[in-house]
Amino acid sequence: MPPRIASGGSRGRGGPPTRGGPPTRGRGGAAAPPSTASHVTTVGVRRTAYGTAGRKIPVFTNHFPVSIPDSVIHHYDGVINGSSEKTLPARLNMELIERLQKVTAPDVFTPRAVYDGRKNMFAARELPFGPEVTSREFDVTLVDPAEAPQSASGKGPKVYKIRLTHVATINPEVLLRFLEGKQSHDNTVLTAITALNVVVRMQPTIQWPFNVRSFFTDRETKDIGSGIVLWRGYFQSVRPAPGRMLINVDISTGTMYMPGPLINLCLAYLDRRNPLALAPGGQDGLPERERIRLQRFISGIRVFTNQPNRPQGGRANRTPRVIKKLTTAGASRLSFQLHDGATMTVKDYFQKTYNYTLKYPSIICAEVGSGALVPLELCDVEAGQIMRKQVPPEKTKDVLDFATKRPNDRLESIKRGLGVLAYGQSEYVRQFGMHVDTTTATLGLDARVLQPPTLKYGEGSRQPNITPSNGAWNMIDKKFYRPVEIKQWIMVIYETDRRFDRANANATAKGLLSACLEVGIRVQEQNPMIFYLNAQGRIGGDLARAGNACKQKNSIMPDLIVAILPEGGTDTYTAIKHFGDITVGVPTQCLKAHKCKSAKAQYFANVCLKINVKLGGINTIPEPRSVSILTDPHNPTIVMGADVIHPAPGADGRPSFTALVGNVDSDSAKYVADCRVQTSRQELIEDLEDMSRRILMQYMAYRSHVEKKANTAPKRIIFYRDGVSEGQFRQVLDVELPRLKQACASLKINPTITVVVVGKRHHVRFFPQRPGDADKSGNCPAGTVVDHDVTHPLELDWYLQSHSGLLGTSRPAHYSVLHDENRFTPDGLQALSFALCHVYARSTRSVSIPAPVYYADIVCSRAKNHYDPQGALHFSDDITHTDAKAASQLEEFRANFKPLHVNMTRVMYFS
Repeated sequence: MPPRIASGGSRGRGGPPTRGGPPTRGRGGAAAPPSTASHVTTVGVRRTAYGTAGRKIPVFTNHFPVSIPDSVIHHYDGVINGSSEKTLPARLNMELIERLQKVTAPDVFTPRAVYDGRKNMFAARELPFGPEVTSREFDVTLVDPAEAPQSASGKGPKVYKIRLTHVATINPEVLLRFLEGKQSHDNTVLTAITALNVVVRMQPTIQWPFNVRSFFTDRETKDIGSGIVLWRGYFQSVRPAPGRMLINVDISTGTMYMPGPLINLCLAYLDRRNPLALAPGGQDGLPERERIRLQRFISGIRVFTNQPNRPQGGRANRTPRVIKKLTTAGASRLSFQLHDGATMTVKDYFQKTYNYTLKYPSIICAEVGSGALVPLELCDVEAGQIMRKQVPPEKTKDVLDFATKRPNDRLESIKRGLGVLAYGQSEYVRQFGMHVDTTTATLGLDARVLQPPTLKYGEGSRQPNITPSNGAWNMIDKKFYRPVEIKQWIMVIYETDRRFDRANANATAKGLLSACLEVGIRVQEQNPMIFYLNAQGRIGGDLARAGNACKQKNSIMPDLIVAILPEGGTDTYTAIKHFGDITVGVPTQCLKAHKCKSAKAQYFANVCLKINVKLGGINTIPEPRSVSILTDPHNPTIVMGADVIHPAPGADGRPSFTALVGNVDSDSAKYVADCRVQTSRQELIEDLEDMSRRILMQYMAYRSHVEKKANTAPKRIIFYRDGVSEGQFRQVLDVELPRLKQACASLKINPTITVVVVGKRHHVRFFPQRPGDADKSGNCPAGTVVDHDVTHPLELDWYLQSHSGLLGTSRPAHYSVLHDENRFTPDGLQALSFALCHVYARSTRSVSIPAPVYYADIVCSRAKNHYDPQGALHFSDDITHTDAKAASQLEEFRANFKPLHVNMTRVMYFS
C-alpha cells in the first residue's frame, strides 16, 4: 500500500402539479385570485388581484402538470455513521441508501423509499420496523465482505451505521388545501413539497452526477481545455402554482473534471505538455505558485489508485480516494517514516514493495485523505465528477457558448430532456402515485406586454420625448437631460507608444470631444495633456503627478482622468479606480486601447453615457406622466436597491460585501451608493440602518439644496432587494425591514415602505407561441409579464422580462412583494418596475432588472477597489488558508476597507 505521512446546500417553492384542475378563470381569461381563508397566513403580501394592463400574447413555459399522491407519505430522519455532525458527501450517502434498500434489507424497503442525500427519507408506506418501533439501525457495507480485498491490517470493508427514525406522517391533502388558499405555507406544506421533489429526483440522482436540483449526463459534452469538460444537464423542481402543482424543467450545464490519468488532468490545467513540468524547481519545472494553484484546482477530487505490477487475476483497488493536497517535493526526494523509525523515499518504496520503477520520479505526488502518498502516474480521475470551484475567467466564454441556446432550440432540448427524465419509467414516481403530464409537450398560457415609459431628453434635442421600441432606443440628435461641463481633463496611457502612438491618442481625444459636443457636454479643454505611464509602476503616485502637472499648467486640477489600458489590465484598472474613487475623488474613465484604435462615433457616444453621470449629470429621465407613482409631487418617493455579494466557493477568509443604492432626485434617475464589508457569506445586511440613513440624508439634502423643494422628506420608500432566496424572505421582514424603519425613525421621518425581492436565479422561461410575437432573437418582447398560472398560489409575485433578447433565451426577473404599506396595485408595481429598467444610465436599452438593483450589484462587485492595491490583501484565488488564518484575514479585510472619497459620494461613480 502507498506510504503514509507520519502522524504528528435554499428553500424553494418547488412542487408538482396537483390533483386539482387548472386555476379558475375570471373575465378576460385572467386567473381569479384564490379565495383565501381568513386564518391563512403568508410570508409575503397576499395576492388580491392580477394585472390587466398591456396587450396579450400566448406563450409556452417550461412547466408540466404533476399530480399529488393520494395516500399519506411517511417521513424519516436519516443519520449515517451514527453521528449527524460528521457530514458525508451526498453522493456517498446515496450509494449507501441504495445499497441498504437493494442488498442489506430489501424486505424492509418494499416498495423502495426515496432519499435526498442528506437527512430526509420518504416512504410510500410505513417501514416495517416492528410493533410500536419508530427507529431502527442498519449496518451497511458498499461491497460484500466475501468479495472485499483485505487491508494490510486484516480488516474487512468499512461498515456504515444508518439509523432511520420516523418523524412525521404527511397527508398530501395539506398541499391541495394550500393550493386552494385554505392552508398557510407552513412546515407541513414545505415538507410535502420537499417530499415530491425528492421523489422525482431519486431515479436520476442514482444514475447520474447531481448537484442540488440538477443532474448531468454524458450524452452531450464539450472539452473546453484546462482539464474541464462540460456536460449537458437537466434541472427539475416541483413547484406550487394557483390551483395545481407543476414541475419546472430546464437545461443546465455541469463543469466536470477531465477523466483519465491524473497527470493528464494536471498538465491540461497548467497548459503544459511534458510531465516533467510537474517536477518542482528548475527553469521548466513547477513554480510554487503554480503548484498551489493546481492544488486548489484538484483538491477534493476522487481518484482510483493503481497497484503497480498487479499479478494476473489480482484485484485492483477500485475504491476511490480523495486528494487532499499536493506534495512540495518529487517522489525521489519525498521521504516518509517507516514503523521501525527508518526513512524511505516514495520512489524507493514502490521499487522495493512492488518492484515498480516510477516513470517520473522527479514529479510531485498526491496526498490522499488517509494520509497516503501516491505518485501522480498511479492515479486515475473518476469520470463524472462535478467541479465545485469557480470556472477560470478565461473559460467563461466557452461555458456561455455551451450553455447558450436560442429559444426554439432550448425548448426542443427541454422536450428531449423529458425522455432522459423518463418520469413514467421511474419506479419511485409510480409507487408514490404521481403522474407527470408530458403529453401536451409544454404548458401554454397568456402573457401581457407592458407599454414602456416615455423617456425625456434635454433642451436642444430634436426629439425630446421618445418611446422605446422593444426595449431599445438611440441617442441620435438628442442632448442629455442635464449635461455636465468639463473644464480640464487629462489622458493617461498605459499601453506602449509602439502599440498606441500619439496619432491614436489624438484620434481618441478628438472622438471623445466630438461625442461630448453631440450630447451637450461642454468641454473647455480641447487639447488635453497626454501622459504615457508604466502599468507596472506605482499607479497612484504617477496619476497624482499627472494631475499636478495639469494644475501647474492650467491652475486647476482635472475634472476627469481618461485612462487607456492594454489587454489584461485588470490590476491597473483596480489601482486607477482606487486612486480616483477612494484616494483623491476625481472621476476616472477607463478605455481599452484596442477598442479606441478602431472606435466609431457610437463607441464614444456610449462612453459619454458613463462620463456624464460620473461627473454629476443626468442622461435621461422617465417622462413624469408615464410613471406617476415615481413623480407624484404629493408623495415624494425614494427607490432603493440593495444587494450582497459573497466570495467564490472555497475562498475562505474573504468577506462578503453589501451595497445600497438610492435615488436623490425627484425623477428617480440620479443615484448615490454606499458599500460595506461584512461577515463572510452572511446574506442579511448588517449595516443597513446606517447605510439607509446616509442615503436618506443625501436624498433630503438634494431636494432641499438642488431642487429647492419645501417637502424634503420622502413619503414613500420602495426597497428592491436582490439575491435573497425564498427561504430568507422571513428574515428580510424580521431583520432588514426593522433596520430600514429604524433609520427613518432616527431622522424623524415616517414614510410608507414597500419591499420587493428581485430574483434572477431561477429556471422559469417563456417562449412566444406565434412568430409574430417574438423579437429578432426569437425571445418574448421586452415588457412581457406573467403573474398567474406559474406564480405563487397565495402571494403577490410576477415574472417580468424587461429587456430585449440578444443571445440565447432571455431570463425574466422574478418579483416577490414581501411588504407593502403603499397598497400599490399589481399593475402599478409592474409598470413601476418596468419603468425603472429604462433609467440605467450606461445604456440606451432597457435592462433585465430595475436600475437601482443593477447599480447595487455593480457596487458590490467593485468592492475590491476599496483596498490599497499596494497592500498585503488581495483577491487572488491561488491562496489557501487554515480556518484560523481565514478568520484572521477576514478581520484584516474589515480593518483595511477604505470608504469612498467624499467627492464621489454625491455622483454615480459606479457607472
